[in-house]
Amino acid sequence: MEIELNGTSIPVKLRQMTREEADTVIDWAAEEGWNPGLHDADAFYQTDPSGFFAIVAENNLAGSVALVRYSDDFMFGGLYIVHPDYRGKGIGRAILDFTKKYAEEYNLGIDGVFDLQKVYEKSGFRFAYRNIRFEGTGGGKIDNSLTILRKVPFPRVLVYDSLHYPAVRENFLKHFIYQLDSTGFAAIEGDSLTGYGFVRKCRNGYKIGPLFADTEEIAETIFSALSSVADREPLFLDVPEINRAAVTLAQSHDMKEVFGTARMYTKKIPKLPLDHIFGVTTFELG
Repeated sequence: MEIELNGTSIPVKLRQMTREEADTVIDWAAEEGWNPGLHDADAFYQTDPSGFFAIVAENNLAGSVALVRYSDDFMFGGLYIVHPDYRGKGIGRAILDFTKKYAEEYNLGIDGVFDLQKVYEKSGFRFAYRNIRFEGTGGGKIDNSLTILRKVPFPRVLVYDSLHYPAVRENFLKHFIYQLDSTGFAAIEGDSLTGYGFVRKCRNGYKIGPLFADTEEIAETIFSALSSVADREPLFLDVPEINRAAVTLAQSHDMKEVFGTARMYTKKIPKLPLDHIFGVTTFELG
């Protein structure tokens, strides 16, 4: 697939991204301050290689966007970046126009930076809620009641995860929760999974996500275990602001707000148990 983008001041083409270019784009994301995980590129790209697009100008990689299909009716967009050398040439708008057309049959979710929220609304996105990134310092304890996530049969994790996400994201989870430099914990009561969380090494410190739990107490227990992995290092947690208990959890650990996004969708706003979502998985892929 290769197409010419319209409305730009220089010739620009869009094509599917190579795996190597995905590494470059993740580096760009780091430069923009998004602090991706060390192994995010592989986990992200393997989810849907056909949904990663490179924008090329003057034979250079000039921009990117990821439009990942999770189901027949749901897609999530991210890594919407124009390289600084090519900004101000209409490329960002052209990417957005392509995105709208490419995803027109899907409910497309995004986490858009606040500065572009009005632009996205004019393009047909509906605001759902804000996600707030908190930063603190790692340090906690691992409660004996918790189970190492990788010891939990994957189908059980997938079922629980699917309760907290608009689609069944099997391919994503298979790559994401088994990546290097990461740890996960699950809370199990009887035969029921009641919460799970995951922490991974990032360019700066560690990032928790997702953190799903049936109660505030379970969320606290899992958070403490994940935080212990990042002992005395920077720790980040992306919280749906609408979940006040999640905000309180972050603040109770002296975490400070440093960044945020607007969760938006092109069609219906999914009905999710937001009071059980204490940490968003990623801003890039939902």
